[in-house]
Amino acid sequence: MYKRVLLKLSGESLGGPQGKGLDPESLRAYAREIAAAAKAGLQVAIVNGGGNIFRGLQGAGKGFDRVDGDKMGMLATVINSLALATFIKDEGVDAQVFTALPMEPIATYYMRDNAVKFLEKGGVALISGGTGNPFFTTDSGAALRALELKADALLKGTRVDGVYTADPEKDPTAVKYDELTFDEALSKHLKVMDQTAFALCSEGNMPIIVFDMNATGNLTRLLHGEKIGTLVHV
Repeated sequence: MYKRVLLKLSGESLGGPQGKGLDPESLRAYAREIAAAAKAGLQVAIVNGGGNIFRGLQGAGKGFDRVDGDKMGMLATVINSLALATFIKDEGVDAQVFTALPMEPIATYYMRDNAVKFLEKGGVALISGGTGNPFFTTDSGAALRALELKADALLKGTRVDGVYTADPEKDPTAVKYDELTFDEALSKHLKVMDQTAFALCSEGNMPIIVFDMNATGNLTRLLHGEKIGTLVHV
């Protein structure tokens, strides 16, 4: 069903059950899923959040300057990408970390054409540093990269299996949506992604699939056309 996708992972997901720091078991499990998809011939680019290490907006509420805090958050995403790339390589798939700001020799400065060439060779491109600018979330970075790379879809890997009428972890009566239009998601005030990212995907006709990344095999099944999670489209 898909040839190229942009996978968005939260930083907290890489921190394991506590959502903090780097959890080797979580990294290994994600790397195994991602490597299996790449070995099947699917092109996978990844954008990680950095909330398991530092979140700029929360830092601003604790006395950090917002711009400097966002820069620290960008660096956190680089650390996460380097860690996940290591585990992907351990699974026998080449992985390269690209950064929105120059950081050689730690990682390669992101240029779209270079990232596309790497994907076409079968490698996994981890694009870190958000958009490279403060005041933008990694959701916005993921939407931007998905559009730049001409991905077939933006996959948002979460710990729940889709978009619900309410938070299913807090409200047992919450009902899951199998499919939504962007307009429906807006009118129902559903939190699919932040508003900037959502607007980018809507205007760029980039479908979003929200799914449970923690369920073994979900990523590969999704990429082969199974209906998993919630599809948000024009």
